[in-house]
Amino acid sequence: MREKGLKATGCNSAIRAINSYMHWLHNPEVKCSPSCTHPRIAQLKEPEPVLPTFPLDHVALTTHYKPKGFIRRRLHSIMLTLLDIGCRIDEVLSFKVSECDWDNLLFTVTGKGSKQRRIPFSLELRRVLTRYVTEFCPHPDELLFATRRGRKLGRRVVLRDVKLLCKTLGFNPPARTLHAFRHTFAVNCLRRGGLVFHLQKVLGHTSLEMTRRYANLLTEDLQAVHQKLSLLA
Repeated sequence: MREKGLKATGCNSAIRAINSYMHWLHNPEVKCSPSCTHPRIAQLKEPEPVLPTFPLDHVALTTHYKPKGFIRRRLHSIMLTLLDIGCRIDEVLSFKVSECDWDNLLFTVTGKGSKQRRIPFSLELRRVLTRYVTEFCPHPDELLFATRRGRKLGRRVVLRDVKLLCKTLGFNPPARTLHAFRHTFAVNCLRRGGLVFHLQKVLGHTSLEMTRRYANLLTEDLQAVHQKLSLLA
């Protein structure tokens, strides 16, 4: 696979599938663990680049934007939701109005593997969404961010519109634009004192190792922490 030009990440996806199959052949009734004796292929070391995020000044431009009309209001509400709760884009586009607990500030999210979790959102987001729901989708069984015909909005459509709005606001969107909202939420959660275990629950990760990939703090964040922790300070 490497000789054909496949990246380490792609190779590891195939390796995990092969290892799972080898475990199933030898002992399908027991969950696989490091103590299993079945043959396995060692995974390749993957590069760990700093994940792309939205700078805080770009976040400020986005939050202060005043959209007009249904299309712009819907897009802006999606972007604020992604920034506020750190969900995957497909999870946000699958929200129903009935899954928003306005009193307790909680979303019921259906993530990968149809696993549900409840995550908090802010008062500021509630103000935006309650106005949006009142005007455009008052029925509880409707999708929160649907098309005009009530169908699920396409990911590619949202990506295109987010990039256009970013350029309208005067900045270029980061790489992996829609997932960069999730990275931005995770980094700022840790930067403001959030716990890794809390972040794991909100992001819907099954292991801390997955959450750790989102925890790449900037150099200035590490400098600020060091000033507080240094024995010489």
